[in-house]
Amino acid sequence: MSATAGVDGVVAAGFEPVREAFAANFARLGERGAAVAVYRDGRKVVDLWGGTRDVDGTAPWEPGTAQIVRSATKGVAAAALLLLHQRGELDLDAPVGAYWPEYKAAGKERTLVRHLLAHRAGVPALDRPLTPAQAADPDLGAAAVAAQAPAWEPGTRHGYHAQTYSWLTGELIRRITGRPAGEWIAAEIAAPAAAGLWLGLPETRQGHVGRVGPVQAPETAGALKTRPKRAVAEAYADPESLTRRAFAAITPAPDENAPAYRAAALPASNGIATADGLARVYASLIGEVDGGRRLFTPETMELARGEQSAGPDGVLVVGTRFGLGWMLHGAASPLLSAGSFGHPGRGGALGFADPESGIAFGYVTNGFRKSVTADPRAQALVRAVRSALAETA
Repeated sequence: MSATAGVDGVVAAGFEPVREAFAANFARLGERGAAVAVYRDGRKVVDLWGGTRDVDGTAPWEPGTAQIVRSATKGVAAAALLLLHQRGELDLDAPVGAYWPEYKAAGKERTLVRHLLAHRAGVPALDRPLTPAQAADPDLGAAAVAAQAPAWEPGTRHGYHAQTYSWLTGELIRRITGRPAGEWIAAEIAAPAAAGLWLGLPETRQGHVGRVGPVQAPETAGALKTRPKRAVAEAYADPESLTRRAFAAITPAPDENAPAYRAAALPASNGIATADGLARVYASLIGEVDGGRRLFTPETMELARGEQSAGPDGVLVVGTRFGLGWMLHGAASPLLSAGSFGHPGRGGALGFADPESGIAFGYVTNGFRKSVTADPRAQALVRAVRSALAETA
């Protein structure tokens, strides 16, 4: 493996394009602090970090620095439910109410588990948003989505459940296992994968997590400015739109650096991970890592990435593709290839697996941009991985 000035860490021979793209993110795309890890066939081939651990600080990023990964957490929540299905404890074609009787209220009695996973449940927004303190209470969150009337007949269309995915998935995990979602994920996913990933950050790990915050894209001379389509811009600007209401299911927006928020377990939005931890989870889904056991059987892996939703998204107002909880490769969220499955975090983070190439990828950052599903920094790294694979083929 080799290293380079200005960026810490190493890459395996042939993966130098990833190191170059990572360094370019700092030089040209305004990166403040970040890390990227890539595994191939269970072996780590990229392990890079750079910048500062805090978006507004000067202390250097160190090995083991973790960050909140926002919606990249959704992929881990999906893995939990698919593992329960693999073990025979969850029927994807059963009504959600079979496990969670209170959920049958307000016209949701025909909602299937697969609808919930594939963003087809029809409850992306709450008529009465929850405060950050209320959102952190799993009982209150579960009661809110159970009582909510659906915005469309469940199963008939899809729309991104940006915040409510926390209580939908978290309560199903709790009803089936009798354990809080964060506790179950720690024991059944993070520990077997030896992954630095937490849903509900322990007090002992608070000092290893950097501060996050918004960053602006640099204005490069001569660069084209990209603007969202008018329909998308209008949807985000309209406080009554389903788009705005879905993202505002927690109001006001939580302080993502607050210890209390980090200690909560919100499977849609507040998982905390190292880049290596995020990559290791995906590597463990598709194969053995460092001699550890594979989490998904080949059958579950194929089930996970089978298309469940595609086309106009009722919340994101663009075309999206979802499997059973994961975003699939497409224009809205480009991954490595048509067979990839994973999940971005709004404004930055990305984790995914590509079974055909054996690649598992994790990227975390402390600087969040306005992008929702395809951050330019993460995409530059994905393109570099693709280039490396082409060169080593």
